[in-house]
Amino acid sequence: MAEEKESTSIPLSQADNVADDPEDPAKSPPSSPNSSTRKACCYFLQSWVSKKFMTGCVVLFPVAVTFFVTWWFIQFFDGFFSPLYERLGVDIFGLGFVTSLLFVFFVGIFVSSWTGATVFWIGEWFIKRMPFVRHIYSASKQISAAISPDQNTTAFKEVAIIRHPRVGEYAFGFITSTVILQRDNEDEELCSVFVPTNHLYIGDIFLVNSKDVIRPNLSIREGIEIIVSGGMTMPQMISPIERVVRQNERIPLDRMM
Repeated sequence: MAEEKESTSIPLSQADNVADDPEDPAKSPPSSPNSSTRKACCYFLQSWVSKKFMTGCVVLFPVAVTFFVTWWFIQFFDGFFSPLYERLGVDIFGLGFVTSLLFVFFVGIFVSSWTGATVFWIGEWFIKRMPFVRHIYSASKQISAAISPDQNTTAFKEVAIIRHPRVGEYAFGFITSTVILQRDNEDEELCSVFVPTNHLYIGDIFLVNSKDVIRPNLSIREGIEIIVSGGMTMPQMISPIERVVRQNERIPLDRMM
């Protein structure tokens, strides 16, 4: 009997430790409402600060990129004529940039004339016979021709949406030309649609029936912005040109009635 009492007895110090054990949920004191409120306030403040910081980053990022690109653009073109002004003793920031813009403007006027077009054709003839330079020149010329205000034969004609690569999926591209496919029954008009894959000057060419080509109400520059931005500048609603024309024709009739 004495041995059983000794085995079941617990020292007083150990009993006090068990009673004060904070890890025991049954014996630990309940948390005060002040601590719960403090944790909730800290969580709310942390979430609010994080959200506002990300909002500031989203707002300032395009501004910073625009400022950086514009500053680089100004310094790049200013560097063409600024050494000339430095030799003349004129040190005005931006004067070389303004001179570069005027130079580009007068080059456009000169090339528009018959003499300038002839000089440009001779220079282009030499460039196209250089082994490596001609490929770079051809690619850059295609890009510049796409946004050219003259809209010559090598420029993008219209923005197009075609069904590709599977049924129910569409691809965004540009109509570059049209071709007539001669068949035994009847001729078929096909549109040459350029669909960029990575950069604007790299892509695939598809010959699509002109009836299957969707022509949205987007300009060439808007289409280029959509391609360059990865689709982030895509408008929320796109309407075919035929539908826009029908709506514009219907409005005067409704007003007359």
